[in-house]
Amino acid sequence: MEINVPANQSFLAADELKAMGFKKIGSNVLVSRFARFYGIENIELGDHVRIDDFCLLSGKIKTGTYVHISAFCALYGANGIEMGDFTGLSPRCTIFSASDDFGGEWLIGPMVPLELTNVKGGRVKLNRFVQLGAGSMVLPGVEIGEGSVTGAMSLVTKDLNPWGIYAGVPVKLIREREKTLVELSNKLK
Repeated sequence: MEINVPANQSFLAADELKAMGFKKIGSNVLVSRFARFYGIENIELGDHVRIDDFCLLSGKIKTGTYVHISAFCALYGANGIEMGDFTGLSPRCTIFSASDDFGGEWLIGPMVPLELTNVKGGRVKLNRFVQLGAGSMVLPGVEIGEGSVTGAMSLVTKDLNPWGIYAGVPVKLIREREKTLVELSNKLK
């Protein structure tokens, strides 16, 4: 099923996207002219992906199909970020796959020689049907189970089980989530 989006100067044209050098680019991909990419040769975008204004994607990032990354999101994929089918990031979400050591025994920052820093992390994975609420943050090495969602301004510091509604700093399970949307997604095949 093709979703018709009117021609719009705000999104890059298909030929512009292909010329940018993505590792992989699917069909029906909408990318804002105001989004920024670093290490674009390591970024894979599936079919039906939309990336809105003022997003920053850096490092190893792979999306599935029907993915939406809302305005002002930042994905730092030094150790990899994977977003499954039907996942979404509400405005101002941040995902880190690596982090400096802030304990005071190491220097911090990208301009410091690597041997004087202690950057650690791990791949972040958002499984199918995951949605992060506005302003949520995910720390390195986290896997969010299929169908789980976070409330606005949530901090995800550990793996989340499937089909839960989580919120808080750090997140806590609020309740289980319905799975009706799985049936709805089958209509798109």
